[in-house]
Amino acid sequence: MPKQYVDEYEPLLKKGIKDKRRLQLPNKSLLLAMFAACVGGTFQYGYNVSVINAPTMYVQNFINLTWMQRYQTNISQDGLTLLWSTIVSMFTLGGLIGASIGGTLSVKLGRYGAIMTLVLSFVALRTFPVVSLRRGTLLANNTFSLMAALLMGLSSTAGSFELLIIGRLLSGIHAGIALCVQPLYLGEIAPTALRGAMGMGTSVFITGGILTGQVMGLKEILGKEEYWPILLSTTCIPAVLQLLILPWFPESPRYLLIDKGDEEACKKALRQLHGLVDCDGALEDIEKERSNLAGVYAKKPWELFTDRSLRWQLLTIILLNAAQQLNGINAIYFYADYVFRQSGIPMDKIPYATVGTGACECITALTCGLLIESLGRRVLIMGGYVLMSICCVFFTLTLTFQGYSPVFPYLSMVCVFAFILSFGLGPGGVTNILTTELFMQTARPAAFTIAGSVNWLSFFFISLVFPFIVIGLQQYCFLVFLAVCSLVATYIFFCIPETKNKTFVEIQNEFQSSKNKFSRSDGAGTILLSTSI
Repeated sequence: MPKQYVDEYEPLLKKGIKDKRRLQLPNKSLLLAMFAACVGGTFQYGYNVSVINAPTMYVQNFINLTWMQRYQTNISQDGLTLLWSTIVSMFTLGGLIGASIGGTLSVKLGRYGAIMTLVLSFVALRTFPVVSLRRGTLLANNTFSLMAALLMGLSSTAGSFELLIIGRLLSGIHAGIALCVQPLYLGEIAPTALRGAMGMGTSVFITGGILTGQVMGLKEILGKEEYWPILLSTTCIPAVLQLLILPWFPESPRYLLIDKGDEEACKKALRQLHGLVDCDGALEDIEKERSNLAGVYAKKPWELFTDRSLRWQLLTIILLNAAQQLNGINAIYFYADYVFRQSGIPMDKIPYATVGTGACECITALTCGLLIESLGRRVLIMGGYVLMSICCVFFTLTLTFQGYSPVFPYLSMVCVFAFILSFGLGPGGVTNILTTELFMQTARPAAFTIAGSVNWLSFFFISLVFPFIVIGLQQYCFLVFLAVCSLVATYIFFCIPETKNKTFVEIQNEFQSSKNKFSRSDGAGTILLSTSI
């Protein structure tokens, strides 16, 4: 390039390089907002999934003792199993209820307000005077979490296992709302270039919650019999943390401008979350989306089923959310104890091996968060399902030949960890991100309601049916999961485009203009319809 052109354009070239580098790391305020949203949201979901496992025998002893005190007779084994199954399954029922109302709350109260509680609004106004009345009603969802912690913590003292049932139901409602609203909030506050990494916060905090619940259930901490009510009530700790931190951060800028038409509040939120330099580009992107949605109101879940322009997006999220529960990850955890015993691990050491599986999934979720903006969503989720398919084959073989050689139990253990790694690498984290990215602002809450409901129904279905599958097929049950993983990987290959570095408008237009013959480029050569942040 001639020197005169170099002198003329050098400042612009340097600025472009500087901007590109600056976009690699999120604003500190954005990271803190993500932490505040996740710690009281999906972290609690993961925590409540795992924390119930450690005190199983102690809670069953409590049920038996309570029954004896009430009726002067021991409860039957079938009755004990029924009550314990009810306590565990109430979490799933509550999750389904929470998912069905989460989308509506996110529209009525806002993403931030849906997390905030009306019951504790007076606390917000006294403690956080900077928070407005409309949004300053402390985390609505945490009402359920705090009530659940109180009821489960008092159950032993009150001699009432019914309190455990109600507490688990309330914990499930909290989890259902969190899994619906939190990814919605993270996807809308994140810059386009960081939307995938920010969205992985959901998966990272779920796995972090699972790992924390496993660690807290160890005998060295709260795993002893006298501590089980305290263990179950510790779910209030992340709820309190969120109540203290989240009120200092703003509502979703997209919700403020597109849903509420409050441009000044949107600008203020963008300045806090993205910084002064990036807020103008972000505002332009949101305004582009608003212009595309002029005269369109928030859709109800049932309206998505009648909208032909959204049928492939809807089919995609239904398939991916169902597969997230039906892909065999629950079966792997079911077989983990058996595999660890066969490998010669002493019974009293198996809880520590189980913590290892939780740590494995947590590390993989963090790795996925680091890779998602470079490799893209499509590669990670499709690659995850392909690897899980391979693991299903090898796990079936190692379980079949378990007694032929002392090597096979160890190979089975390798398959357990490999399957968990594959799940965390793609399906565990990318699914929620795609639910955010495949829909525009007016359809997104309804899409999350449908996705959440399908996810929880699939969770309930696999919990109900899986024991019968194991009895009927034994180790060959993984051939069923092989079919699920293979079919989903095939669907992703042919039907789902790459969404990395694309605005919501670009993704929507790609689905509409291609007539479902999706391209698989990473965005290069795409005509920009809105400004990337």
